Amino acid sequence: MPGFSAAPPVIPIEGWRHVYSGKVRDLYVPQQPHPRGDVMLVVASDRISAYDWVLPTPIPGKGGVLTALSLWWFDQLRDIVTDHTVEAEVPEQVRGRSMVVQRLEMFPVECVARGYLTGSGLAEYRESGTVCGIPLPPGLEDGSRLPEPIFTPATKAEVGDHDVNVTFEQVADLIGREDAQRLRELTLAMYVRAHEIAQAKGIIVADTKFEFGRDVTGAVVVADEVLTPDSSRFWPADSWQPGHAQPSFDKQFVRDWLTSPASGWDRHGTEAPPALPDEIVERTRARYVEAYDRLVG
Repeated sequence: MPGFSAAPPVIPIEGWRHVYSGKVRDLYVPQQPHPRGDVMLVVASDRISAYDWVLPTPIPGKGGVLTALSLWWFDQLRDIVTDHTVEAEVPEQVRGRSMVVQRLEMFPVECVARGYLTGSGLAEYRESGTVCGIPLPPGLEDGSRLPEPIFTPATKAEVGDHDVNVTFEQVADLIGREDAQRLRELTLAMYVRAHEIAQAKGIIVADTKFEFGRDVTGAVVVADEVLTPDSSRFWPADSWQPGHAQPSFDKQFVRDWLTSPASGWDRHGTEAPPALPDEIVERTRARYVEAYDRLVG
């Protein structure tokens, strides 16, 4: 794929009004009625977050990778669930890192699927033998493949806050049992499909998260990004070995540097993280691009 160029900070876009910025994405609404109805413009920036901080150093081209991968995955999953994209021209200045999407009534749940044990799931398993209340067999290690993929939802957090893992029953209490069952069904079906596709290309999707909303017809639609290095753990299949942390196609270089003595940063303190060194920026950028190249070609 062509080189992914760096994205500027939030910028004015003719015909669109900026309404919100998340950790990575900026949202705009049309200033005039749009021919495709009630839509938004989603622009993926090059911002990168770690440990609930948005870091001061961007990763050049990251927004382009996230957008291109999401659009590619939407195509692979469309027979399972409709996505929120609409056919519409995007402004020239954000072309390649943006998409026009329909506005949805979003479910207040992060829909996480795990096929392997790691991260917060591993921490809970070591304490209780469960993940989000789901009992797992004894003897699993960091990186172990689970007997079958599991649905481990979390509540959505504002920028700077932690997502909180919850049980299926808590989700059912929050949004209703029928919708909770539908989100679980879609999440696991999408994960299984993605795992098969990625494994054939040398990548293990260890876990991933989806967001869903309801459109004007009442249909459940997948939104935001899907199956990117920001929303998933991608591991090289040829080096997977349970018992330790796995190499990954994501921002692990950033996390490792931030927690090393070289950064001088206390992740449990209140001070913002420091700027990233050029080497960490380039190695992280290379991993994002490699994930895209392996999957899409």
